[in-house]
Amino acid sequence: MPAPTGSYPVGTVDLHLIDHSRANPWTATPSYRELMVSLWYPARDVDRFPRAPHMLPGAAAHFGSAAGAGSTLYDIPADSVNFAATRTAGHERAPVARHRTPFPVLLYSPGAGDPRTWETTLVQDLASRGYVVVTIDHPYDSSEVEFPDGRVVGSLLQELFQQAQQPSDFQALGAKVFDARIADTRFVLDQLAALDRGRNPDAEGRTLPAGVAGAMDLHRTGMFGVSAGGLTAFQMMGDDPRIRAAVDIGGSVESPVIPDPIGLWPVARQGLSRPFMVLGDAGTDHHQTPSWRMLWDNSRGWHVDLRLDGANGENSYKDAVPLIPQIARQLGLTDSFVTQTVGSIDLTRAVHTEETYVAAFFDRWLRGRDGQLLDGPSPSFPDMTFVP
Repeated sequence: MPAPTGSYPVGTVDLHLIDHSRANPWTATPSYRELMVSLWYPARDVDRFPRAPHMLPGAAAHFGSAAGAGSTLYDIPADSVNFAATRTAGHERAPVARHRTPFPVLLYSPGAGDPRTWETTLVQDLASRGYVVVTIDHPYDSSEVEFPDGRVVGSLLQELFQQAQQPSDFQALGAKVFDARIADTRFVLDQLAALDRGRNPDAEGRTLPAGVAGAMDLHRTGMFGVSAGGLTAFQMMGDDPRIRAAVDIGGSVESPVIPDPIGLWPVARQGLSRPFMVLGDAGTDHHQTPSWRMLWDNSRGWHVDLRLDGANGENSYKDAVPLIPQIARQLGLTDSFVTQTVGSIDLTRAVHTEETYVAAFFDRWLRGRDGQLLDGPSPSFPDMTFVP
């Protein structure tokens, strides 16, 4: 994976969170809602701690199988890649870096059918720049979630989608997805507050990194996500004042099978009073996408619409960008396999551009650092177009 560009080494730790107050919205067993999240954070003394895998072994095997997202969403030949063998820049349970003031916090929600690990390139880069980034899996929605006891829970979305017959069925399924995601995110914020006060919220009570208590400034919390995760980020900011700024990467609610898309995403009608950024491609901006246009017109807060030229939808912003070309070379796949998945963009430049602009947005609105990059086009980033 591309090396992070910030000045901090990176640490990471997984947490198993259980919400006994909320029923499991998807299955009867377990009866309660449980989540897996990962914290990525500025670290120190990392040489004593191993680098974390891109995915845990059970999750990696499922992701790479014929039934997993690697095959069904990204056309990677089944069982050809061991994603657990790919190492990230995050060192497992390394101590948190010393700091004069706590670090701002970012939440990440993945696209429907994607795992929380499929945006690790951007996540670990933000952590290296001085953010605590919390990635959230939404079980039975995420492609797979591996729990500490070895259980791997797959997504139910494809099965439920196939069972749906009437427009009202699709509407109800979409509402269920978003309701669960919003409730998950609120619960995670509550658990982060407890963690910052010194409580260990991990269900197994596993050892936490030294210095994690008191390291998060939850008054400076932002959120970003891809596709459904981006929609979740905006709706969450509209519903919960704890989210101060948000980024939607490629997430539009339009669907030919859902009769009332805005009913699933009421923030479009309500508008936002706090800063937001949308990242799209040639076919997705606030002129062409009705829900984005409604949100744009109804919002009072600062906002910007950016397009990565040559992008092929949301995939051009995920870990597919650095990993798919390597997979293609190792498996002898054609160049068209790469371009069909991630577009015609220069892949190295695309990673750097996404990292730079997402960091610039959160730096401006959570740290008060204004480098003017978001004020207009930059010759240093010719692939990023501002949509007026």
